[in-house]
Amino acid sequence: MASDSPAGGAPDDMPVDSPEMTLETLQRVVEGLQAENADLNDKYLRAVAEQHNIKRRAQQDVEKANKFGVERFARDVLSVADNLGRALGALPADLESLDPALRNVITGVQATERELLSILERHGITRIEARGKPFNAEFHQAMMEIEDPSVPAGTVLQELIPGYLLAGRLLRAAMVGVSKGGPQRKPDARPEASNEN
Repeated sequence: MASDSPAGGAPDDMPVDSPEMTLETLQRVVEGLQAENADLNDKYLRAVAEQHNIKRRAQQDVEKANKFGVERFARDVLSVADNLGRALGALPADLESLDPALRNVITGVQATERELLSILERHGITRIEARGKPFNAEFHQAMMEIEDPSVPAGTVLQELIPGYLLAGRLLRAAMVGVSKGGPQRKPDARPEASNEN
């Protein structure tokens, strides 16, 4: 005699009182439900892991944007710093012989340069120390070679344009003049071209 409603969640097309409902059939149904449960649990765990990965990547993107989002602006501002440096570098050695009004202008330009460099440092932009350091292709771009037998070959002798790092990452390589003709640098000498604070 067949029941009107399935008992215990059995499928509708499988009558409970059916003689075909054997222990093996029930075991197959249970195994199928267990496999379906394991599959759904696996899909759930994968979805949770994917959600966690998306959240982590989004957080990394935000951190990267906050850290390096000013890169284009910083490159443009570096040209202002370069021009101030060139202007101050073109001054005569003896400033005392100049008109007092001109000395005041020079003092103002020097203060402006100091303030600009201070602002750059506050925003994670630091100058690469190049002069006197071993040439390092990661931080320096060689523009010329300078014959100097008194200095080990491959030493930065002249800095044409300073280089900068943004949060430890190269913003602009220093354009330098490198020594040649001197003794070979010892292979164990480690280049320390940057001032990463």
